[in-house]
Amino acid sequence: MKTIVHLLRHGEVHNPEGVLYGRLPGYHLSDDGRLMAKSAAKWFDGRDITVLVSSPMERAQETSEPIAETLGLPVGTDERLIEAANHFEGHTFGVGDGSLRRPEHWPFLWNPFRPSWGEPYEEIAQRMLAAMADARDAARGHEAVCVSHQLPIWVTRRRVEGRRMWHHPGRRQCALASVTSFTYDDDRIVKVDYAEPAGDLSRRPSVPGA
Repeated sequence: MKTIVHLLRHGEVHNPEGVLYGRLPGYHLSDDGRLMAKSAAKWFDGRDITVLVSSPMERAQETSEPIAETLGLPVGTDERLIEAANHFEGHTFGVGDGSLRRPEHWPFLWNPFRPSWGEPYEEIAQRMLAAMADARDAARGHEAVCVSHQLPIWVTRRRVEGRRMWHHPGRRQCALASVTSFTYDDDRIVKVDYAEPAGDLSRRPSVPGA
């Protein structure tokens, strides 16, 4: 039986200070982010979507709203779709005036393979795959949408494709409001596809892991 689970990254967030907001509350979609969410809703319109689930973060919930309205579906919430935990949450990240110039943060940078500054990549992928399996079971023979975040989506794709988990954050193929789709043959993932419904709106720099 063929089932498709789509992982949708949320739209752009209003974040003029450039903070790595992670799991912090109070970060909402920008005006462009709301347009991105509407573009995603149009992309899903006409598809056989029967299940819609979102991360509990405001930006993900807000991205799901136009999809729910377009498809006439309720929005479920799954904690496993949440953003990755990160030591640098609430800080600006980088050299210059960012957190990397402060010695108190250096002990968290010793292992990029795990990574040492946050939730292990493998743990992220496993919780995401478990959430996807539940969405797949709820939508058997149809399609499901799970609204999540860049890093969880990207490491899950890398796990499924058999690639190493550590990577360069700037090389993630997971633009704002992008869709990474996993096709299941019964319980086995047999295909991964990628699309950018928001087009040019999503092609701009953003905070890694947002």
